[in-house]
Amino acid sequence: MFQAKLFCMPKKLLVVTGGGDCPGLNAVIRAIVKRASQESNWEVYGSIEAYNGLMFSPQEIVRLDESAVSGIHVQGGTIIGTTNKGDPFHWPVRQEDGSWLTEDRSDLLLQRIAESGFDGIISIGGDGSQRISLQLQQMGVNVIGVPKTIDNDLSATDMTFGFQTAVQIATEAMDKLVTTAASHNRVMIMEVMGRDAGWIALHTAIAAGAEICLIPEIPYDLDAVLRRIEARYARSRRAFVNIVIAEGAKALDGRTVAQTATETGYRNLRLGGVCQMLMEDLKAAGCQADIRTTVLGHVQRGGIPTAFDRVLASAFGVRAFEMALEGSWGRMVALRNNAVVDVTLEEAVATYNHVNPGSQLIRTARGLGICMGD
Repeated sequence: MFQAKLFCMPKKLLVVTGGGDCPGLNAVIRAIVKRASQESNWEVYGSIEAYNGLMFSPQEIVRLDESAVSGIHVQGGTIIGTTNKGDPFHWPVRQEDGSWLTEDRSDLLLQRIAESGFDGIISIGGDGSQRISLQLQQMGVNVIGVPKTIDNDLSATDMTFGFQTAVQIATEAMDKLVTTAASHNRVMIMEVMGRDAGWIALHTAIAAGAEICLIPEIPYDLDAVLRRIEARYARSRRAFVNIVIAEGAKALDGRTVAQTATETGYRNLRLGGVCQMLMEDLKAAGCQADIRTTVLGHVQRGGIPTAFDRVLASAFGVRAFEMALEGSWGRMVALRNNAVVDVTLEEAVATYNHVNPGSQLIRTARGLGICMGD
């Protein structure tokens, strides 16, 4: 007697990469897809430019299979694109007069998710992206977060992928600046990313042997910086000084360098240029040394991820899919005590991961003789 086989509809998983690009994103995507391929009833898709792909008309959704992700773990960036201007809760809408306003389009996003038949979403992003994940989860969407940021500013995880690559790039840049500083007896000021956290600057200063490191968590005294510079040159007229400064660093008087973004949909302050302010202040205070500045900017975000970031990103991707398999929605993958675990999305965004001025790493810097500007 003929017996009909039961047909089970495959489950559909949507992957989004949001916020700034970051080395290791492709390694996460690849890991999710390769782990999903070991299950018979899961399909993985990608939304182009975070949630924009779902919100666009027509939609921009791509199927992610093993062929699509083959070899991408060595590539920087993300094959499905990313954006920091696609918050569905603050969606940019052009008005009849040509101006732009933001509207809450989260209901439309939920409608699109349901219409497309997605059973869950894996959102790969930093603090802002995971806050969106939490809001969607509270509205009933099945969401799993994967922490991504070169700034290392998510406190629920010991490390975010992309951070180590950014530090490596910054360290190599400082290594190069040392040679020109020594050749010309100059003060070289290198500005690195990190927004309100000084992790990149601190790690780079220690790794590259900088004389001065200025981070947002320790407001700097210009006189203290000037004294360190003068002390170096007092020992030898052939001296040089290398300074690493975080883009969010601020002086004792609270001054920093930031502009309100004019780009539609971008809601963060645009940091950058604090190294120029420091140079001008030093000259105004009487610094006689020849000073040059370098802003690394987006160089830190690109290129091939380090082996560490590839491994961490791959571990995060595999665990994220397994959480979907288990139905562990509303949580974010995290690294704690060298183990890949998961935490609630509430915990993931509860506390910003600032550098603790009393931490062992700060003590290490001071022990090496690095001036922290205080």
